[in-house]
Amino acid sequence: MKGIQESSGTPATDHHAALFRPLTVRSLDLANRIVMSPMTRSASPGGIPGADVAHYYRRRAAGGTGLIITEGVAIDHPAAVDNPRVPRLYGDDALAGWRTVVDEVHAAGGRIIPQLWHVGPLWGAMSKTVDPVVTPMRPSGRWGTAGTTSYSDEYVARAAQPTRPMTDNDLADVLSAYVRAAVTATELGFDGIALHGGHGYLLDSFLWHDTNTRDDRWGGDLAARSRFPAAVVAAIRDAVGADMPIFFRFSQHKQQDYTARIAETPDELQVALGALADAGVDVFDASIRRFDVPAFEGSDLSLAGWAKKLTGAHAMAVGSVGLGKPLRDSRAAGAAEIVDNIAEVDRRIESGEFDLIAVGRLHLADPALATTLRTGAPLTPFDRAAHEGSLH
Repeated sequence: MKGIQESSGTPATDHHAALFRPLTVRSLDLANRIVMSPMTRSASPGGIPGADVAHYYRRRAAGGTGLIITEGVAIDHPAAVDNPRVPRLYGDDALAGWRTVVDEVHAAGGRIIPQLWHVGPLWGAMSKTVDPVVTPMRPSGRWGTAGTTSYSDEYVARAAQPTRPMTDNDLADVLSAYVRAAVTATELGFDGIALHGGHGYLLDSFLWHDTNTRDDRWGGDLAARSRFPAAVVAAIRDAVGADMPIFFRFSQHKQQDYTARIAETPDELQVALGALADAGVDVFDASIRRFDVPAFEGSDLSLAGWAKKLTGAHAMAVGSVGLGKPLRDSRAAGAAEIVDNIAEVDRRIESGEFDLIAVGRLHLADPALATTLRTGAPLTPFDRAAHEGSLH
C-alpha cells in the first residue's frame, strides 16, 4: 500500500531476529515489531490521565517496546464510554495529561498512538450507574443476541432491552466526534491513530448482522454494513492527512457472544476489510484469543494473516503471546503460565504472514519485555493480582 515501507535491515541479535527488524508505516518509524496491546486500566479518575499513567507508558517505551497503543480512550460523545475512570480525549484537563504522556514516551525513545473508543451497544457494561438520559448508540436498537459471554445475567437482561435505532443525526454526531478525536491526537503529537472496531463495540456493531438490521444505506449485506465504519475511517484520513497511520482493530468474536462471526469465509472477510483498507486503514489489528489459531477451515493462516493477504495492508496479530491461557481464562484463574511460543511469532513474521505482534499481559508483567525478548532472558509469568491490580 502507498506510504508503507519495510526495511530489509536486521539488527545484530541472537534472539528472534524478525521481531527486531524496523518497520515504517507512513510517517511512523518503528524500531521493532513489538507492540503494547491496548488494555483498559481504569486508572484515570475523571477521565484525566495523571503522572502515574505517564510513568506506566514511559516504562514500556524505555524497556524497548516499538509501539504503544493506549488503552481505549473515550471520544467526545455523550454515550462513548460509561466508566468515568477511562481516560478521555477531550477537555483541557485530560488533554494536558495526554500531552505529558506523549512527551514522556517520546523522551524514552518510544512511539505511541491512542485507541479511539465508542462502546456503542455495550454502554452500561462497565458501570451500573449510567445517566438514564443518555441513549446507547446502537445501529438498530439491538444489544445483540446473547450467547457465550462473560457478562452477568443481570446485565444481559438489562442490556437486552431494545433502544431506539441511531438516527441520521446520531450518525453524523458520532462521525464528527471520531474526527475531532483524531485531529486532537495529531495536535498532541501522537504518532498515529487507532480505532477500536471489534468486540461488539460501536463500529463493530455495524459490521455484525445481529446488531445491524437497518434497511437504509448503512444496513443490509456485509458490503452495506461496512459503510459506516469505512466512512469514519475516510473522514479521519481526510482530516489528518496522508502522513498519519491508521490502525483498525477488528474481531470475529463479540463480547455479547464469543462464538459470533462477521465472516464465514475469506471472501466475506475481504468485503469488510477491503472497504476499510480503501478508506485509509494502514494496519489491521486482528483481535483473537490466540494469535496462531487458523481463521478458516482448510488453511493454517491466522486472522491477521488473512487480513494482510486479502487487503495488502499491514497486519498485527495478538492473543496469548508467551502464555498458556487466553485473557478470559487467565482472569478466571488469576494467572497464566508461561508457554514460550515466541519462536513461532518470529517465524510467522519472518514468513510475512503478519508484520507486528501486539502483547498485552506480558507487558503488564514485564515493562522491559522487548529487552527480555532481545536478550533471551526468561519470560515473567502473569499474575493478575500483582500485575493487573495497579499501574507499575
